Amino acid sequence: MAGQRLRAVSTVDYHTGGEPFRIVAEPPVAIEGATVADRRTFALADPGVDGLRRLLGSEPRGHADMYGGFLTPPDDEGAHFGVLFWHKDGFSTACGHGSIALAVWAVQTGRVPRDPSGSTTVVIDVPSGRVTLRVHTEGDGITGVDFVNVPSYRLAEQVPLTTSRGDVVVDVAYGGAIYAHLDAATAGLAVTPEHYTALIAIGREIKWALDGTAYARHPVDDRLGGIYGTILYDDLGPDPDGNLHQRNVAVFADGQVDRSPCGSGTCSRVAVLAATGALEPGRTLVHESIVGSRFTARIAEAVTADGHEAVIPEVTGTAYRTGRHHFELDPADDLGTGFVLR
Repeated sequence: MAGQRLRAVSTVDYHTGGEPFRIVAEPPVAIEGATVADRRTFALADPGVDGLRRLLGSEPRGHADMYGGFLTPPDDEGAHFGVLFWHKDGFSTACGHGSIALAVWAVQTGRVPRDPSGSTTVVIDVPSGRVTLRVHTEGDGITGVDFVNVPSYRLAEQVPLTTSRGDVVVDVAYGGAIYAHLDAATAGLAVTPEHYTALIAIGREIKWALDGTAYARHPVDDRLGGIYGTILYDDLGPDPDGNLHQRNVAVFADGQVDRSPCGSGTCSRVAVLAATGALEPGRTLVHESIVGSRFTARIAEAVTADGHEAVIPEVTGTAYRTGRHHFELDPADDLGTGFVLR
């Protein structure tokens, strides 16, 4: 990467609902731009920043489903810090599970001092806008995190597609990133580990069928366009408390699978369910992942955004630290910054 000038980089790793998040608090490369959105544009084209992403996300230091973030300055004094989210294929516009992990990290490290009330607010600038998180604590422990996202809305409903598993229809919605939503049963599938390979295959198929079409356009900011992923879901009916209960898997980037219920994906799911009337203010969505972890979500507020009826989603989960790393790059290493087999 960039003449292999990088020799070492330190990270702190978390997981949110089973999905990894590798935090680089002090990226050893320059990430230029006046805002986080500008820095994402810079990172997409800069060999040094992209090389750091590949170094940490690829094997042997990472894997095909690795995820992480580079901390940056905020857009202004209204946020505590900014972040560039990355995965095996590039830099994403939003990441709810990563935002939750960052909020936990910020409180645990003292980057944001704990509020003695037991609810500490952490504000983060991300490429899709400014998000707010409330970290709930009891004593030294963290009991949960509320992630309040950018306005989210449905972009298109019942879009017909012909796939290798037959004709299906999808909804398209924005939750900081744009997702296609497919009822897994209509493709003869269920969101279970047994169907993992087939879920990835049709998730990729739908993403690439829609990406580059009018359905993939963000209404006001081309930088936020593109189908980020496909959400395949099972409707599990009401839970014992009467909450709406669904299980989903987000297949994003090019075949990468979110182990968590997916933060920004849950927000886009809330937007779809709000648009159909299935989720009303005051009701809760219990959103389960393919590995059984759960987020809960609700409509915090109904708003208008980018010419659409929209909602402010609030998603609740938590994250746990899994370790600290000090990675090195030996200039003589023939594999250089690594490789990905998928």
